[in-house]
Amino acid sequence: MFTAGYRMQYTVSRFYYTFISCQVLSEVRTIANARQPQQQQKDLINDRIRAHEVRLITDDGDQGVIPKDEAQKMADDAELDLVLVQATAKPPVAKIMDYGKFKFDSQKKQREQRKNQKTVSVKEIRLSPTIDDNDFNTKEKAATKFLEKGNKVKVSIRFRGRAITHKEIGREVMNRFAEDLQGIAKVEARAKMEGRSMSMVLAPKETK
Repeated sequence: MFTAGYRMQYTVSRFYYTFISCQVLSEVRTIANARQPQQQQKDLINDRIRAHEVRLITDDGDQGVIPKDEAQKMADDAELDLVLVQATAKPPVAKIMDYGKFKFDSQKKQREQRKNQKTVSVKEIRLSPTIDDNDFNTKEKAATKFLEKGNKVKVSIRFRGRAITHKEIGREVMNRFAEDLQGIAKVEARAKMEGRSMSMVLAPKETK
């Protein structure tokens, strides 16, 4: 037989687990509800529009604020869709259009934009205050290839030991490098010191 103390402990345990389960379920519902507006906003067309009235835009211009049912009838008569284009406006702004064609054109435009986007990366060229001509020319050729591909180039010089006391020599090397490439590059960030290093950034010149 269960004692009174055991029955009390069992009852408290059941209450605790029930409470925790309700809390977890509540959090799940909260997360689900938070996601719903995003999905609904994508599909606010025709009978999914809950507003009682809308500001209607047609090809002829602003038709003013009219009942949603009237706007829907106009869309149905034209065999088109009523689409909310500004759901947060008061009243919401709707437009009559071919929603399928609109979505297709939007997706096509997004694909074209992604296709035309250029990924610009920053390549680094390291020089030294005492760099010889052969090495200097090799670095210039490498920078030229990077710039011609549309990349930016960070040119850096690390001052070691007592060389830090002759920063002007490093600046002269930087200026010479930038001058030699001025036909294809512009100085986006002028040479400046960062600790024991000096750096500048070259960017491709825009082609007209």
